Amino acid sequence: MTDPMYTIAALYHFTRFDDPAAVQGPLLTLCQSQGITGSLLLAGEGVNGTIAGSRAGIDAVLAHLRALPGCADLEHKESTSSYQPFGRLKVRLKREIVTMGQPDVDPRARVGHYVAPEDWNDLITQPDVAVIDTRNDYEVAIGTFEGAIDPETASFREFPAWWEANKHRFHNKRIAMFCTGGIRCEKSTNYLLGQGVEDVYHLKGGILKYLEEVPEAESRWDGACFVFDGRVSVEHGLTEGPHLLCHACRRPILPEDMKRPEFEQGVSCHQCASETSEHDKGRFRERQKQMALSAARGERHMQNIPGD
Repeated sequence: MTDPMYTIAALYHFTRFDDPAAVQGPLLTLCQSQGITGSLLLAGEGVNGTIAGSRAGIDAVLAHLRALPGCADLEHKESTSSYQPFGRLKVRLKREIVTMGQPDVDPRARVGHYVAPEDWNDLITQPDVAVIDTRNDYEVAIGTFEGAIDPETASFREFPAWWEANKHRFHNKRIAMFCTGGIRCEKSTNYLLGQGVEDVYHLKGGILKYLEEVPEAESRWDGACFVFDGRVSVEHGLTEGPHLLCHACRRPILPEDMKRPEFEQGVSCHQCASETSEHDKGRFRERQKQMALSAARGERHMQNIPGD
């Protein structure tokens, strides 16, 4: 008997929800009834998330979302997994569906020029174009586009301050930005337009769409793309990448990193061993002990994956 194939849908849509809590209840009930796992975030500005389940279950949730006010043209990106990539379901209310902390930013008003994956290579190789990766530092570390600028931000909330400190570097440049699925660029391009930058572009569908559609032989992508589910990373064709997750710091690691002296399962890796106290490590060891006990009882336990 073969394992079931799970459909994974990554989605976001900016629209106006006057009462996100009223959207939350029916959406949660539907997801539960369809056996959906993953995370959906709701805010006054729209919906964002990645979910997994059967083909029929994912189709039911997508149909429900597109029936919501202003969501008829909601787009999503799909991939598959032979195992359940999420341990549980979360449908949460948030202040923002991707946190930038800029109340005047509104992607519904205007955004940069969308660039299709097949046109991206031509744009980013132009001499007057600066390419900026808007993702977090731990994501950039495992893969990015050739020649892209890494702002070295720990969270998207830091991007406006980085731009303010570095904008002098981009005088007379066109700006091309990209992220995992496109949502961060909706906000970052609106932000730059509000700062007076005239020529702003972003990769439509994000890295995931590029890796899905652009042949590897023609690709300017180097490495793997971090994803917010149990696969941890994907490569060209959206095949599962080699990375695992350090469940202490939630950063991606490679199998060979588990042989390093700093690595202790669920407690530390070479990236975070010096960042946590012995008290913290003790708590993490206790958590690992409880996970082992759960496994011995035949109960599945999956660590949470960080959100976008």
